[in-house]
Amino acid sequence: MAEAHQAVAFQFTITPEGIDLQLSYQALNQIYLSGVRSWKKRVSRVRNSLIKGVYPASPSSWLFVAIGILATMYMQSDPSMGLITKIQQHLPLSLHMSLSTQGQTMVSALVFSTLLWLSLILALRFCLKLLLSYHQWMFEKHGRISNTTKVWVPLVRLLSSRKPLLYSYQSSLPHLPVPAIQDTVSRYLESVRPLLTDLEFKRMTDLANEFESNLGNRLQRYLKLKALWATNYVSDWWEEYVYLRSRGPIMVNSNYYGMDFLYVTPTSVQAARAGNTITALLLYRRKVNREELKPSRVPGTVIPLCAAQCERMFNTTRTPGVETDVLQHWLDSEFVAVYHRGRYFRLWVYRAGRLLSPREIEYQIQRILDDPSPALPGEEKLGALTAGDRIPWAQMRKQYFSSGVNKRSLDAIERAAFFVTLDDEEQGMRGDDPEGNLDSYAKSLLHGKCYDRWFDKSFSVVIYKNGKSGLNAEHSWADAPTVAHLWEYTLATDAFQLGYTEDGHCKGEVEPSLPQPQRLVWNIPAEVQAQVSSSLAVAQALADDVDCHVFPFREFGKGRIKKCRISPDAFIQISLQLAYYRDRSGFCLTYEASMTRLFREGRTETVRSCSNESCAFIKALESGETEEECRRLFQLASEKHQNLYRMAMTGAGIDRHLFCLYVVSKYLGVESPFLKEVLSEPWRLSTSQTPVQQMNLFDLKNHPDFISLGGGFGPVADDGYGVSYIIVGEDMVNFHVSSKYSCSQTDSHRFGIQISKAMQDIMALLSADPKTSSSSKGRGHPQTKKLE
Repeated sequence: MAEAHQAVAFQFTITPEGIDLQLSYQALNQIYLSGVRSWKKRVSRVRNSLIKGVYPASPSSWLFVAIGILATMYMQSDPSMGLITKIQQHLPLSLHMSLSTQGQTMVSALVFSTLLWLSLILALRFCLKLLLSYHQWMFEKHGRISNTTKVWVPLVRLLSSRKPLLYSYQSSLPHLPVPAIQDTVSRYLESVRPLLTDLEFKRMTDLANEFESNLGNRLQRYLKLKALWATNYVSDWWEEYVYLRSRGPIMVNSNYYGMDFLYVTPTSVQAARAGNTITALLLYRRKVNREELKPSRVPGTVIPLCAAQCERMFNTTRTPGVETDVLQHWLDSEFVAVYHRGRYFRLWVYRAGRLLSPREIEYQIQRILDDPSPALPGEEKLGALTAGDRIPWAQMRKQYFSSGVNKRSLDAIERAAFFVTLDDEEQGMRGDDPEGNLDSYAKSLLHGKCYDRWFDKSFSVVIYKNGKSGLNAEHSWADAPTVAHLWEYTLATDAFQLGYTEDGHCKGEVEPSLPQPQRLVWNIPAEVQAQVSSSLAVAQALADDVDCHVFPFREFGKGRIKKCRISPDAFIQISLQLAYYRDRSGFCLTYEASMTRLFREGRTETVRSCSNESCAFIKALESGETEEECRRLFQLASEKHQNLYRMAMTGAGIDRHLFCLYVVSKYLGVESPFLKEVLSEPWRLSTSQTPVQQMNLFDLKNHPDFISLGGGFGPVADDGYGVSYIIVGEDMVNFHVSSKYSCSQTDSHRFGIQISKAMQDIMALLSADPKTSSSSKGRGHPQTKKLE
């Protein structure tokens, strides 16, 4: 907004009497206040850098060290054992000449105090890093805590006692370790054993042994060298080769979505919902910038998780390239980009350095909704370029959007804090078929009309005509827990903190002099319009092929599962295995997303949920074995799953290590039949849990209808399923199932029915056991709950 006022801040004319200078004091005041906001942010960043730079100590601790040293010297004792005298001898000549002997001693003591203080900080940080590198606590059974862990817990609490900023723990988090290659190969062979015949398994074992004894060791040496040099030996390659170098559409294939409340829509006024939602998101951004958010921790513990993914949450876009895309991030942005009925707008959300009130943002959004101007030629479906293949978009961007009005308008979108779509449809759990309409709601958030979202933005918020909301998130910059944390805060702040008036409008007052939202101008030539049509055709074919099914499972939830002394995540994962077996008459390679944020810059690891133990249980259940035997096998399968999950969290997974070895082999120009086959195996069942991380924001006892629907994603394999689920409260699990219509073997609704039946069948089995049907605490550790 400041740049709009700069043009009219002062005017001058040359007259016979001289130069007539006219100043607009109101405009100059606006510019001044905007500058004050910028300087406040800079000062805040410097202050936070100092505070987190000395964590787990505090900046004020320097004063105590200095006073202690000076007090000891006053008592005629030298705590430095002669170092202060040596420092005094090496002071600059100017200080020797300008200070007395006592003054020189004082300066030397302060220099020594500072060095001692910095040494203590490094020692404390090193100790905290060692403590956070200890992960054995995760593998200990409930009620059987070792003496080592009993000592470890108070030490971690002691070093974490100071209130940390969002990024305070970053430098104290351990680096992700590189597993021994023989361990990874052994775990891989164990994971594929139930999926292969004896002959196939022997062939794979021979390939694995050949790789381990020859090429594998060479690749491992290079990987260990990278691990010594890089902060995280996986994350940069994972971001580049899995996400940014993908040349296919990111819509459906990569981007994922998050939904609104299941039963409640806080207001039916579209502009009002947009006003509160935008305000809540910007309040969250303020907390991120000021590092006022509490660092995420492993649930039920004081163990911090890496917060690096928060850095690129706002003001970020993915720009296309011919060979690879690039993530661009700007430190600040005072506007959001808005799309409505084929037109793009820049909406300034700050005025004179202050954030507009929710009512003012609603007022501005209503201006956009009421704007009768038509879309410019080629403008309406321009967003399809971000939905289609990446290479054509990169070529169009370089040739037609690198200068002039197109560049300025594209910059407004890419530099925006985030993207907002004012959708002209109504969505949600409504109409004659409320649950069935959830499916179209999911499809709308996943891909929309293929041109009314900007899929390159870090996330796009969608506000529907009836006030329902949701978001679509780009995947390369962060994983689901980071976005889920943001969306939880947004929904809770919107409904419980900001609120609405009785007639459904935002609260607050409107400044009458607010300028109109700025309409973005384009000059779209015929070549670009042709490519837009081509990209839209690719995206539309992809979108039309997606079969989405969303359903709330209400028969029971984690409360009843825990009474059976079973981990809820293990219960659901084994249920998914049973459902797939019944749906496809066999087992498949199963992907479950786990996080590795116990380590610095950690992202995800794969839990291969289809294990020998889970397959043994399912075969026993389906073949009519006794209930006692089935329960025994289920217990083994559950414990195996929890162990696999813990190993993935603590850096002992399989797939990221093999992926990085494959990348090294490509850099060296060598072929590995083993790695090539491993990385080409399809994940026909890809699963992930949407975490509920901030239960303190939602009062489900007094407001039981404010239940989150969670989110979902598209299928990973053409002939497979994508399953996302969120455990809500004690009595509900919401499932999101996706597959492709083009595959005759898959059907999302059919698979949803199988999931419900599998959950109920396993619960009936466990409830028949008097040992587990009685009320008792869950065996699953709170610290090992699903985090992605």
